[in-house]
Amino acid sequence: MFQKDIETMPRNKIEELQLERLKWLVDYCMKNIPFYNKRLTEAGVNAEKIKTLKDIEYIPFTTKADIRDTYPFGLFGQPLKNIVRIHASSGTTGKPTVVGYTKNDLENWSDCMARLCAAAGTTDEDIVQISFGYGLFTGALGLHYGLEKLGATVVPTSSGNSEKQIMLMQDFKTTALVGTPSYAQYLGEKAREMGVADKLHLRLGLFGSEGCTIEFRDQIEKTLGLFATDNYGMSELMGPGVAGDCRERCGMHINEDHFYAEIIDPDTTEVLPRGSQGELVVTTLTKEGIPMLRYRTKDITQIDYEPCKCGRTFARMAKIKGRSDDMLKIRGVNVFPSQIESVLMTFDEIAPHYQLVLTRKDYSDRLEVKVELADSSLLENYGALEKLRGNIHHSLKTVLGIDTKVSLVEHQSLERSQGKAKRIVDLRNQDN
Repeated sequence: MFQKDIETMPRNKIEELQLERLKWLVDYCMKNIPFYNKRLTEAGVNAEKIKTLKDIEYIPFTTKADIRDTYPFGLFGQPLKNIVRIHASSGTTGKPTVVGYTKNDLENWSDCMARLCAAAGTTDEDIVQISFGYGLFTGALGLHYGLEKLGATVVPTSSGNSEKQIMLMQDFKTTALVGTPSYAQYLGEKAREMGVADKLHLRLGLFGSEGCTIEFRDQIEKTLGLFATDNYGMSELMGPGVAGDCRERCGMHINEDHFYAEIIDPDTTEVLPRGSQGELVVTTLTKEGIPMLRYRTKDITQIDYEPCKCGRTFARMAKIKGRSDDMLKIRGVNVFPSQIESVLMTFDEIAPHYQLVLTRKDYSDRLEVKVELADSSLLENYGALEKLRGNIHHSLKTVLGIDTKVSLVEHQSLERSQGKAKRIVDLRNQDN
């Protein structure tokens, strides 16, 4: 463990620390951020009102819209002279969400990331290749400084130029890979095409930035011959480092000394009992640059507070089932893309690449699942192709409870991504 005394604290000590830091945070936000001062005052909340952790429920939620409405620096808790780094989202749906970090924030961030990398099995003997894109995106630099603090050798290749990535993996004898699950799978397939898959030395994958089912994780492990782990975070909260897998892979450990997590009903916003599945809400307990009070992540998960077999006592969040705003509603049925992925990954005849196409006909939503064949030679056998299509259709209908159109497409015909994979194509607003 990177910080054993912290990572193995008893539950009562964790909660005492969280309460102390929550009181500090409310006071800090009142004094330093006019937006929060107004919102907390209107809600009748100040540090004195926070007597127990449950009193956090008096605090209003913060949303991504709040960050965009105060663009660019309206939620910053420090003047720019004290902000040493700025990150931002891609802003593909409008103004980006901008976040800032003080020196203390960066120190805490690298500590959180070092803990999670160590929990996944990284050591100072590892050579770690980071294939996240460097820039305003938090992923690359978040892992970078955490890994350096752990003592690992970092190779900042960034994303793209896949042939060179693979060449460097061979030449440097890279032992760990950082990237999105979909790009890791693509690199494995590319290495096979180049005939060098057996010349790689990878043993560990530190993956994040997009959802990854257990079934897809198994595919990546098979392709690259490594132990794949997941980590969770978002730029609004810090970046990667909020939570991550240990070697037990029975839930991602939340860095609870820096983050307080709740699970709410996304429709009623009611806080749900422990163990319930719902939307994750996170409060940053130590952030100075841009603190977040009860930030609604939109991610659907559940939290286990029992100590882990690995010895860590921090609570563990389950793999993200989906996002409340990405959930597909097809003819009245709620569908998460992760449910579809779990089904598809059980078929050996198909590659781990798919696309969900949403259309509307006669005022009714339709879902087409485009699935890429693992081997295009199957296209020559119509009977086998139709049998496979029928089996996939039946499995999807059993799990989802609705009919879907299944289309089998040629190997390598679906677009590959060097970052987050684009799984959903929504054509419902186009003319019928």
